[in-house]
Parts: sequence; C-alpha cells; structure tokens
Amino acid sequence: MAGILKVAHAEFAEKGLSGARIDEIAAATQTSKRMIYYYFGSKEGLYIAVLEESYREMRSIEGELNLEDSPPEDALRRLVGFTFDHHHANEAYIRLVMSENMQRGEYLAQSKIIQKLNVPAISAIRKLYARGVALGVFRDQLDPVDIHKSISALTFFNVSNQHTFGLIFKKDTQAAKALTARRDSIVEMVVRFVRR
Repeated sequence: MAGILKVAHAEFAEKGLSGARIDEIAAATQTSKRMIYYYFGSKEGLYIAVLEESYREMRSIEGELNLEDSPPEDALRRLVGFTFDHHHANEAYIRLVMSENMQRGEYLAQSKIIQKLNVPAISAIRKLYARGVALGVFRDQLDPVDIHKSISALTFFNVSNQHTFGLIFKKDTQAAKALTARRDSIVEMVVRFVRR
C-alpha cells in the first residue's frame, strides 16, 4: 500500500487530480486498477489518502524536533528552519497542497482524520509560544494558529512561486547562497514578530 501511495503522490503532484491516471499508477506499482479501487474505493479516495499521508509525514517529522528541549527562541528558530528545509526538499508536497487549494479544499474536507493529524503541529507551537511568554521572551496575545500560518506562508512561497518569481526578477532563487539568505531572513522575520 505504501508503494501505491508513493507513486500516486508523485502522479497527483505532477498532474493534479484531474490529470492523474490510475492506469499509470497501477503500471508503475505493478498492481491492477482493480486492486487500487479495492483499497481506496475510487481515484478521489486515493487522492484523499495521498493528502492524508502527506500531512501525516510532515507532522511526524515535526514531532521529532523535540522543541520542548530548547529555550523558546532557539526552538522557534529550529521549527522555522525545519519547515523551510522540508518545503524546499519536497516540491511535490507543495504542488500537492497547491493542487488541493485549487480544488478549494474539497477533497481534504472529506478526510475523517485531517483535523487530528494537524493537532500536534498547533499544540507544539502553542506550548512553545506559552513557554516564551511565561519567560518574558515572546510578546503575549498572539494566536498560535496565526504563527503557524505565517511560518507556512513564508516557507511555502519560496517553493510555490520559485519559477515565476525567478523569471520576473531575473534571479536564481534556488542557488545555494540565495536559499541560505532567504532561510535566514524568514527565520529572523518570524522570531522578530514573536519576540517581546
């Protein structure tokens, strides 16, 4: 099943839901369409499973950061840096999320587990933020979901808009030096926003 999800992830990320073909997924995984439909019910069911697995993987890796083991500002820097690195290394994940946004979240809304998958991410930020406020390091009355949204927006854009931004401004946004500078800048922006 993991092999089907991995191949389907690449297919949906590259072609979107409407362009992806179950025939191609079946051929690449040396299984039958019938078997895929048996496990997932439909092409849309497979797509939802791919979305869920993508979020599950992201949240699982985030959980390994052990943010509670570091001072709040250091932990926040690590979280933002990790998110930047993860997004940069997983363009297919970004494309998949972009595709689902083009669908206006229609299929993610059908997931029975997506809310539960994202609880740990917000919980980790909430705890990290609360520690920072209690220590007088972070300013109070910020919303942890908004902090998460800001981190996601800044790190997501660097991948989602890399081609158009690079063409318009004639810059190689993916060169090692440019990536390092952008990563450092995003980390600093988020920390300064939260810092007291």
